[in-house]
Amino acid sequence: MDKNTVTGFILIALVVIGFSWYSRPSEAELRQMAVRDSIAAAERQQAEDEQRQKAEAAEAARHAVPDSSALFFAQRQGADREVVLQNSKVRLTLSALGGTVRSAEILGYKSRNVEGDVQLMNRRDAELAFSFEGKQENIITSDYVFSPEAVTDSSVTMMLSQPGKVLAISYCLHHDSYMMDILITTEGLDGFFSPSTKTMNVNWTDRIAQQEKGYDFENRYSSLTYKRTGKGVKHLSETSNDSKAPDQPLDWVAFKNQFFSAVLIAPDDFTDAQLGSTQEEEKKSGFLKTYEAEMKTTFDPTGSKPTRLQLYLGPNDFHILKDHNRQSIADKDLELEDLVYLGWPIVRWINRWFIIYLFDWLKGFGLHMGLVLLLLTVIVKALVYPTTKKSFMSSAKMRVLKPQIDELNKKYPKQEDAMKKQQEMMQIYSQYGVSPMGGCLPMLIQTPIWIALFNFVPNAIELRGQSFLWADDLSAYDDLIKWGRDIWLVGDHLSIFCILFSLTNIVNTWISMRQQQNQLTGDQAQQMKMMQYMMYFMPVMFFFVFNNYSSGLSYYYFLSGLLNILMMWYLRRSTDDSKLLEKLEAYKAQHKNDPKKLSGMAARLEALQKQAQMMEEQRRRQNK
Repeated sequence: MDKNTVTGFILIALVVIGFSWYSRPSEAELRQMAVRDSIAAAERQQAEDEQRQKAEAAEAARHAVPDSSALFFAQRQGADREVVLQNSKVRLTLSALGGTVRSAEILGYKSRNVEGDVQLMNRRDAELAFSFEGKQENIITSDYVFSPEAVTDSSVTMMLSQPGKVLAISYCLHHDSYMMDILITTEGLDGFFSPSTKTMNVNWTDRIAQQEKGYDFENRYSSLTYKRTGKGVKHLSETSNDSKAPDQPLDWVAFKNQFFSAVLIAPDDFTDAQLGSTQEEEKKSGFLKTYEAEMKTTFDPTGSKPTRLQLYLGPNDFHILKDHNRQSIADKDLELEDLVYLGWPIVRWINRWFIIYLFDWLKGFGLHMGLVLLLLTVIVKALVYPTTKKSFMSSAKMRVLKPQIDELNKKYPKQEDAMKKQQEMMQIYSQYGVSPMGGCLPMLIQTPIWIALFNFVPNAIELRGQSFLWADDLSAYDDLIKWGRDIWLVGDHLSIFCILFSLTNIVNTWISMRQQQNQLTGDQAQQMKMMQYMMYFMPVMFFFVFNNYSSGLSYYYFLSGLLNILMMWYLRRSTDDSKLLEKLEAYKAQHKNDPKKLSGMAARLEALQKQAQMMEEQRRRQNK
């Protein structure tokens, strides 16, 4: 960033501030705005009151005593009863009141909120209901007490029945799996429904409990997610209230936490979906947000074809989710593994086809997760070492040629000769076989890998609950140093791994600046000295950003930064500038009679410089 650029930023800031001051409203306009805001607030309050009255009326109607001739009238009253379905992976509790799943425990994953395993759903906060629109009345499953029939350890049929009429919801939990099949069938209800009835309604809500230590970090990776039929996966905003009404059918809708998801799957698609996510107002409430989903799916009122659904209740583990795709009763790939966010396309490919398999290979040795991350970092750094070395050597070559560039600066001290000086500089680099862009491409190659690990580590459920050194959980921040209240930008703790990561980042910035200063001359060197404090700003800001991130991610970046420091130290000690200059002189002598041509970006840069010079000369001739 040179002096002109800094001046440009300052001028832009002054223009923005000046325009803001000039365009601010007058006192009269402010009074008018206040009046309009008051009217709008009153209208909003009136709309909210009307909506609340409608909701209260609907709730009163729902609990009103119906006509005794209503369908399944006898089963509107009765004692609730719970049925537990369990296998080696999950324990599901179904309630006779409503006939649907009310709670789910994911076995083998320790809960931070209660004693025992993770509770993904619970009776107080989650509700799944099915509704059917009849000619004269509607059936809403949450209004009825079902009769559990054919109960086993892994299956049950919830029934509403009266002579000649049956509505049954059958549940079957797969063996050694997180997947459960749901079949909804009817018998003798042809006359209850209109002949045009082809769909039923699914209403699902859940107030999502905080499962992990860090609210902000978990909230950032929790979202209502959905899969569009024949298309990719999308999700609502993770950090703000959001709602969507997708205009295409959906394969599934997921209420997703950072590490666990409840996924409702429709083999025959969901249609007319209305999806919503509302942030929890109080961070310390123990909840993240509330998810809501209303949608339709196919329904045959004659009872000849059951409505098929599936429910996945389990971890966001890439391999587990991929394996459960094969348990789909629909003839399509559900792509459940996309619930594990792995980044943008090129980054996702790196994670999916390289990082995940490398991580699994290291994990297969039975090593502690702290050592797995250490070895993962070392292997990744070893693989990118050739590009790191190439980038360093490109800088070293430019460093040993600096005396010649200094002479060139003396030859062309005037600003109007900058174009000539730049062309001769490029010619010098060409004579010695040096590309000024040679250090950029290797670093660009490393950047996607750096971003890939940024997306992989926070979503690796294998790190959940794994302690290492002073960190009690590599999937959350380490808070060895903590206090009782939040401080702006910092929070209520200091993450030691984050501090170490920030320190190594500052050291790497210092090393990088030294390399650049050894290459720059004249005004550029002076401008670099002026900008050095700004260069340190980013590493410092990393601390405030990553203090609430997972300690595993900060630990990885600390190791990566430390290894980078060691590599730079080794490369600097193993590089003899005098011998390097001899090699460059030998290259120049060997290619003395060869035509010197630049290639790649350097050639394009030279072409642009020549074009700019021609335009400048043409402009001067026209002005004469």
